Amino acid sequence: MNMIAPTIAPNTVLATPNGTTRPQVRIVIVGHVDHGKSTLVGRLLHETGSLPDGKLEMLKAVSARRGMPFEWSFLLDALQTERDQGITIDTTQIRFRTRSRDVVLIDAPGHAEFLRNMITGAAQADGAVLIIDALEGVRDQTRRHGYLLHLLGVKQVAVVVNKMDRVDFSAERFDAIRDEITAHLTGLGLAPTAVIPISARDGDGVTDRTAKIAWYKGPTVVEALDALQPARPLDELSLRLPVQAIYKFDDRRIVAGRIESGSLAAGDEIVIMPAGKIAKIRSIEGWPSSPTVAQGAGRSVGITLDRELFVERGDVIAHVGSAPRDTRRIRARIFWLHETPLAAGASILLRLGNKETRAVVVAIEKAVDPGELASAEAKAIARNHVGEIDISLAQPLAADPYVDNPRTGRLVIEVQGRIAGGGLVLSVDAGQRAAVDIVPVESALRPDERSARYRHNGAVVWLTGLPGSGKSTLARALERKLFGDGGSPILLDGDTLRAGLNGDLGFSPQDRAENIRRLAEVAAHLARNGHVAIVAAVSPSREDRAAARRIADTAFREVYVATPADVCESRDPKGHYAKARAGVLHGFTGIGNDYQPPESVELTIDTSSRTVADAADEIERMLISTGILFDELTDVAANI
Repeated sequence: MNMIAPTIAPNTVLATPNGTTRPQVRIVIVGHVDHGKSTLVGRLLHETGSLPDGKLEMLKAVSARRGMPFEWSFLLDALQTERDQGITIDTTQIRFRTRSRDVVLIDAPGHAEFLRNMITGAAQADGAVLIIDALEGVRDQTRRHGYLLHLLGVKQVAVVVNKMDRVDFSAERFDAIRDEITAHLTGLGLAPTAVIPISARDGDGVTDRTAKIAWYKGPTVVEALDALQPARPLDELSLRLPVQAIYKFDDRRIVAGRIESGSLAAGDEIVIMPAGKIAKIRSIEGWPSSPTVAQGAGRSVGITLDRELFVERGDVIAHVGSAPRDTRRIRARIFWLHETPLAAGASILLRLGNKETRAVVVAIEKAVDPGELASAEAKAIARNHVGEIDISLAQPLAADPYVDNPRTGRLVIEVQGRIAGGGLVLSVDAGQRAAVDIVPVESALRPDERSARYRHNGAVVWLTGLPGSGKSTLARALERKLFGDGGSPILLDGDTLRAGLNGDLGFSPQDRAENIRRLAEVAAHLARNGHVAIVAAVSPSREDRAAARRIADTAFREVYVATPADVCESRDPKGHYAKARAGVLHGFTGIGNDYQPPESVELTIDTSSRTVADAADEIERMLISTGILFDELTDVAANI
């Protein structure tokens, strides 16, 4: 039996020599660097009889020639760089057999710098083994790995407390670690299937309960692996065939890809998402002869259709009536790996299956450090932290929530050509209200027609800041400037709309939020129709402004007019500060209410230190650099 397994479709049921079938379970093994993962895997291979003949003796001889003691971890040190650095830097798949299972064990790196590779390994797994050093105990990296398993939807976790020989096989030490890690995992919804004391180096607890752990009555590692259940067979899920390529062969157009779930056969009626085009499968192509039976999950296939349709890489083929959703909005739970924290407004490349598209992070919620599991939430996701995000896609794609289909419910995020994060699709059309009885009517004019006339794209320029900071003055100057250049700006002043559209609203937190929502809806509608909506509103709540950004989506540009409070009060253009100081005006932002300054905006301007014209020019430059206004170079290029 080969130590390194070939690629096998997840949840495959393998045939045995006598014709019976054995389920296959894929298990990722994770843990802090140096807690003994590779040693445990090497010992498992040996004790389950899964090593090629002579492999162990050869490695022992090599160790002797090098003058170094033999280590079980050498069995997995397939890369010279791993030997040199002493850490596992890639995922390795190892195959062995238990009493009733064929196990594919995915050895994932534990070093913090190689969490990208761990995501790749854990994303393929039905269950996990989390390994902890008995002497060091539960570390931050241990907690992160537990959270990452939760993030990637792994439901079965067996915990192994290794190196019990370093604590003299102390039952008290084991109980303390067991209680701590059980509480942590249970809090994540991952109640461990077993917590097992072992010494991987000496073999205690791996396949046998030795005298040194006679106080322990639970399963051995092999018994715990044998009890893990394979996920629901992928053949039982709905058909999902992401298109990988389209080939011209003779007079045939062959659509090729790998069946991720479900099965297909010639004659099936299918739908191609996200376009929603319907056809029938004319044939399943093969070489040297075409298969005549249905093809199931894990198979790479080529099919022809009964009609000519435009199909492209990344489209998803499904059966009519059980198709994935087509969407431009996704809500996901992600693990972030990039050095730069992920903030709202960030531009990313999102990959889901074979499809990739540019996208913008519209909102971030529940950003926490999985090592600390702090309850305080941040507004950006730092490196090695977790959060839930709303994503707006530049083009529609087909997606399933992870709970419906794990094969098409996982995504990867790239930034500047590097994998920067990954996670699970929680829902599609995030933040969009279902309205089956409402049919919006689109404008007769296309966005490109309006942009050609106005020399700009639609946008919402949201000016926020304290009363008296200069928002309205700056908004009026920007409006005049854009109009003078032939654009179509429209001013939406907060006080003006409160005198009409929002006249029914007061100043409670709920009414303030509704005021901002209405402003954002009107502004977003104008932006979608090619105008530049310039909103001047105090909008003191970060949460309300984040909601406005979600509504306006990629058109949103936030400008923080950061004039100091004492300057704003000295101006007091409407007399509001004086009334608030006199106790006549209650709940006035800046005195009665706290203003929450933005943490991440497209532009910050202090009007106390510059002229209005200079500030308006800077906003114009920002709109050019972010693709709203067309500069002269853009005009020249368009006419070449």
